[in-house]
Amino acid sequence: MSTRDDVLALQQRMGESIVGQRHMVERLLLGLLADGHLLVEGLPGLAKTRAIKVLARNLEAKLSRIQFTPDLLPADITGSEVYYTEGGKGEFRFQAGPIFANLVLADEVNRSPAKVQAALLEAMEERQVTVGGVTHKLDPLFLVMATQNPIEQEARIRCPKRRWTAS
Repeated sequence: MSTRDDVLALQQRMGESIVGQRHMVERLLLGLLADGHLLVEGLPGLAKTRAIKVLARNLEAKLSRIQFTPDLLPADITGSEVYYTEGGKGEFRFQAGPIFANLVLADEVNRSPAKVQAALLEAMEERQVTVGGVTHKLDPLFLVMATQNPIEQEARIRCPKRRWTAS
């Protein structure tokens, strides 16, 4: 079986689980084959999460989902140095965050602070994460599917700006 046949078979298997979203399945596979990432904008309930879960299951790949919120910190996605003590000796060890998966669902990425988005972009562009001055490489199979809700984006744009005056 050729590589093309394998990809078409994967597309067909995904299409059986995700009804009515042929275009999204095609784009997801295209992003995977191009060694890229995706930003999917859509209302809740359009099978975005299901699509990446089905892809992970078919590829037998590790999947993680990160819910982006306004209070998220970069260390919440990249991981951090944790202090361990054993036998009277202490040392810092790196504990990997959820970005260390093959497929990452970055849900509602537009809700997160700029520093968190910058940490995500480093992982996406450079295929690595830097924590405490130490660089940690990501797996060669690495794809981020970021989602954003267009309704929330509209609400932010239409919100009147508050004006503050100094006294």
